[in-house]
Amino acid sequence: MGATGPTVVVNRKRGGDMDSLGMLQRAVDDAGRLVDKVTPDELANPTPCSEWTVRDLINHVTGGATIFAISAEEGSVPDEEIGRLMTGDNLGTDYKAAFNTATARAMAAFRQPGVLEKIVKLPFGEMPAGVALNIAVFDVTTHAVDLARATGQTVGDTDLLEAALAMGQEMIGPELRQPGVFGPEQPAPSGASAEDKLLAFAGRHV
Repeated sequence: MGATGPTVVVNRKRGGDMDSLGMLQRAVDDAGRLVDKVTPDELANPTPCSEWTVRDLINHVTGGATIFAISAEEGSVPDEEIGRLMTGDNLGTDYKAAFNTATARAMAAFRQPGVLEKIVKLPFGEMPAGVALNIAVFDVTTHAVDLARATGQTVGDTDLLEAALAMGQEMIGPELRQPGVFGPEQPAPSGASAEDKLLAFAGRHV
């Protein structure tokens, strides 16, 4: 998630809490379930993120999870490390193990005592770690839906989908609607599913 472009400020009013930690764990678990079912011949499938294949998407979330983890652990990520994690290969020869290792590290980092009150620096701005946690819920859940659509799977946790959308609506303002971060919000059709509403808000055409 994020871009190395200009620093932007997100809505800092909503911080993370134990409920947010639980939601992130649910998002990680759901995404992990989807990744575990991805077969090697599906890695080249296109995704709702038009510039990414399935492998690219898993690589992105894996790198993003590592960035969130290092930020929570140390407060910031060295620029050269951000560049590597955002543009390099984070998966190696075992995409499932790489994803699970990175997301487990992120969860452990966010569970550190007092971490949610820290100020952390991410590629798109500085914020309390609790706000970064909520962005992570939105980001991981959105990409889980992307992955599900690309591989014929579903995200069945409606409560998670609705919570992720609410977090995104509270925190994602116009300043984050820029290339490499989030695209312009798209219209969701009448009677849209929770998955479609989340994708449309994140800038996907549904």
